[in-house]
Amino acid sequence: MRSYVFPGQGSQFSGMGKDLLENPHAKKRFEEANDLIGFGLSDIMFTGSEEDLKQTQVTQPAIFVHSVILAELLEENFKPGFVAGHSLGEFSALVASKSLNFEDGLKLVIARAQAMQKACEMNPSTMAAILGLDNLTVETICQDFEGKVVPANYNSPGQIIISGSFEAVEQACKKCSEAGAKRTLPLNVGGAFHSPFMEPARAEFETYIDRVEFLRPICPIVQNVDALPHTEPEEIRKNLKAQLTAPVLWSQSVIKMIELGTTAFQELGPGKVLAGLIRKIDKEVALES
Repeated sequence: MRSYVFPGQGSQFSGMGKDLLENPHAKKRFEEANDLIGFGLSDIMFTGSEEDLKQTQVTQPAIFVHSVILAELLEENFKPGFVAGHSLGEFSALVASKSLNFEDGLKLVIARAQAMQKACEMNPSTMAAILGLDNLTVETICQDFEGKVVPANYNSPGQIIISGSFEAVEQACKKCSEAGAKRTLPLNVGGAFHSPFMEPARAEFETYIDRVEFLRPICPIVQNVDALPHTEPEEIRKNLKAQLTAPVLWSQSVIKMIELGTTAFQELGPGKVLAGLIRKIDKEVALES
């Protein structure tokens, strides 16, 4: 059984999606996205600099549009056992699996990016990658900081992203190094995503989610907040609301899909970030392009 995964922020690159421009359906989607957003998103994707693409209000819709187009171009060959997306990628997965329509999905992605940007400006904060420590050790270290820093992304065995205030993240990195981490790497991000610092964004974004209709998807979606498969629209909605302040259980999600019968994964979106993580989670599972 093949399952499809959709990347999140950080997978973007200059020139992304340009190879799809000759396809009539892809061209139509790019035009629709430009109209909805109100600026030339596709121009930035095709010819913008890496710096241009790092802006949250550009990055998130760009990755979403690229990912959804790739899924749609598979047409009748898109027969997933499961879908899952990493953070932002969950919205691409929901559109690809027909739980959301393209327009509503893009509107939610835009609203999410704006809400996150506001939260970042309200509470300056950051993230860091911890490499070479087990989950429990990182969790225990974070607990000492009483919510000022938390595990945010469980990406693969030995790779956890922590999220919080600048001071707490810096101090937690030092403690992780003392505990035996191979490396601690501050990330160039706008704020402490998937942490309590995103509570203002969650509260604002929740109102947008409540306006949108979710349908039963064509296959289960394994969601970030609990690493479990869901098909009930209201469960999907509830989990999406929690996603901004909850950790991304990516490693656990991949393991769950394999336990439930997935023998191959295909990543749909710019780059191969998730393929690299899946290879670290399970060396035996097939990765298709």
